[in-house]
Amino acid sequence: MIHTTAIISNNAVIGEGVEIGPYAVISDDVTIGNNTVIGPHVVIEGPTTIGSNCRIFQFCSIGAPPQDLKFKGERSELVIGDNNTLRECVTVNRGTEGGGGKTVLGSNNFIMAYSHVAHDCRIGNHVILANSASLAGHIQIEDHAILGGFVGVHQFTRIGSYAMIGGLSGVSKDVPPYTMAVGQRAKLHGLNLEGLKRHQMPAESIKQLKEAYKIVFRSGLTLQKAYEQFGEANLTAPEAQHMVDFIKHSERGVIRE
Repeated sequence: MIHTTAIISNNAVIGEGVEIGPYAVISDDVTIGNNTVIGPHVVIEGPTTIGSNCRIFQFCSIGAPPQDLKFKGERSELVIGDNNTLRECVTVNRGTEGGGGKTVLGSNNFIMAYSHVAHDCRIGNHVILANSASLAGHIQIEDHAILGGFVGVHQFTRIGSYAMIGGLSGVSKDVPPYTMAVGQRAKLHGLNLEGLKRHQMPAESIKQLKEAYKIVFRSGLTLQKAYEQFGEANLTAPEAQHMVDFIKHSERGVIRE
């Protein structure tokens, strides 16, 4: 199922059941897992590893060198997991030495058309980037996060699990897990309650997340005072603990209401 016009390096490793469309280019040091489908005119540069059962649509650029003036040609790589869908014209760049040398895209992600994932990003699993969402370098996105269309995310920013960011938003600080954010300079708009219910989050966990959100973002307390109240509130649900730990370890600071 490899089209005769596709150009494939002899050093590429192609798994079983892989389909490669017309005029695709697969370079050295590329590994493609079983049953992955590569569309027409896709360019994949190495070192890049792509897992099984992925679908990469036409005109995507995967594993190109990073758009970073500090990059001097050092060896770096891109690692993509299983069951990912990358729609038309998506671009995903390799890492840089300053970011650990690796860009990582987990499994079961849906990256819609014209989205960009820059160097050294670390994306988890079940993440959705809607059309033209753009990630600068060194961004971390945890599992089940959703970014709306034309969202732009500043470098070194973190986005927590189950967070939802509305379209046309600019994100310049960390977005806590389980929250919603939107705006030209994105601000919080409460918990992502609909998303949590859709994923069957336990009622007790949602209750404790509401309490944690109230303490941090609606009490008027400093973060240090809020941390003290967390202990008094006995927030033991793993989700509430995750929110607290995420905020404590923020280096850019978290966005607020």
